Amino acid sequence: MDSNSECKDKKKSITQSMLLCCKLYISESRNREALEPIERAAKLDPETVIINKFQDRDYNRVNYTLVSYVIHDSTGCPIYSPLHQTVVAMVAAAYDAINLEQHSGAHPRLGVVDDILIHPLARASLDEASWLAKKIAADIGNRFQVPVYLYAAAHPMGKALDTIRRELGYYRPNFRGIQWAGWAQPEQVSVKPDEGPEVVSRARGVVMIGAHKWVAMYNIPIMSTDLSAARRIAQRVSARGGGLPTVQTLGLFHGEDSTEIACILLEPNQIGADRVQNHVETLASQENLDVEKGYFTDLSPEMIIERYMKLISSSS
Repeated sequence: MDSNSECKDKKKSITQSMLLCCKLYISESRNREALEPIERAAKLDPETVIINKFQDRDYNRVNYTLVSYVIHDSTGCPIYSPLHQTVVAMVAAAYDAINLEQHSGAHPRLGVVDDILIHPLARASLDEASWLAKKIAADIGNRFQVPVYLYAAAHPMGKALDTIRRELGYYRPNFRGIQWAGWAQPEQVSVKPDEGPEVVSRARGVVMIGAHKWVAMYNIPIMSTDLSAARRIAQRVSARGGGLPTVQTLGLFHGEDSTEIACILLEPNQIGADRVQNHVETLASQENLDVEKGYFTDLSPEMIIERYMKLISSSS
C-alpha cells in the first residue's frame, strides 16, 4: 500500500469514528432571504455535513444539525475539526442577515444566535466536544464582540444552561405576556460572560455555547389556547417542579389554536419521550385538555451517524 492510500485510509477511519455534532439554534425561520446566506456558509467546507434542519414559524426559530470529525495531535489532544470554521462562518452570516431588534416569536431567546450545543458522537468524548465549544466561543466573543456564556461540560464549573438563562431573564416574555420581541434586557449584562464584552449589541444579543452528552428536544401539542393550563402542566412535568427527573419544560403558545409543552430531555435513555408523553397526557386530562402525539425536533444519534456516513460516502 502506498503512502497516499495509507493517508486516505487513516482519514476515512477518523471521519467515521471520531465525530462531533453541533446543534445551532438561530432566531429566524420566516425570512427565507436571511437563512440563505447562513446555509451557503454551512456548505463552504464539504467536510462538514448538514444532517438536519428544523424550522418553526410560530417560534421564529431554526435549528441546524451539523456533523464532522475531530483530529488529535500525537499526545491525543484535539487540534482540529472542520466544524469550527463552519460554525463561525454561519454565525457571521447570521449576524449580517438578522437584527434581533426586528425579531419576534413565541419561543424565548436572547440572541440572533441563541444557542450552540456540541455533542460527542461515535467514539468521540465529551472532552473533545468541550474543546470545540470553547474554541467557537472564543472566536465569537473576540471576532463579533458578543457576550458568550459557556455551559455544561464547556463551563469550568459545569454550570447548567437553565441556570444561566434564568440569571439573564431568558424565560420572561416581554410582549403581550406570550412573545419575545427585540432586545428587552439592559445593554450592560448582569452576569459576566465567559468570552466577549459585558456590553450587548441590541442587534445581536448574547449567545450560549455548551457541550453535553446527547440531549433530546421533544415537543407535545396541547389542543387549547389556555396558556396558564399549559404552564401548569409544564411545571408539574419538569424536574424543577417535582416531576420527572432530568426533564426541563416550557409551556408556550404555538399557532393560533394551540399551546405546546416544549421539553428538554437531558437523559433521554433514562427518562424518554414515551414517559414524558404519558405524564403530560395524564396531567392534561385533569385539565380536560386534549393532547396530540409529540415530536422530536432532531434525529436520534444513531440516525445522525447513519446519515453522515451515507453523505460522506456519496461525496468521496
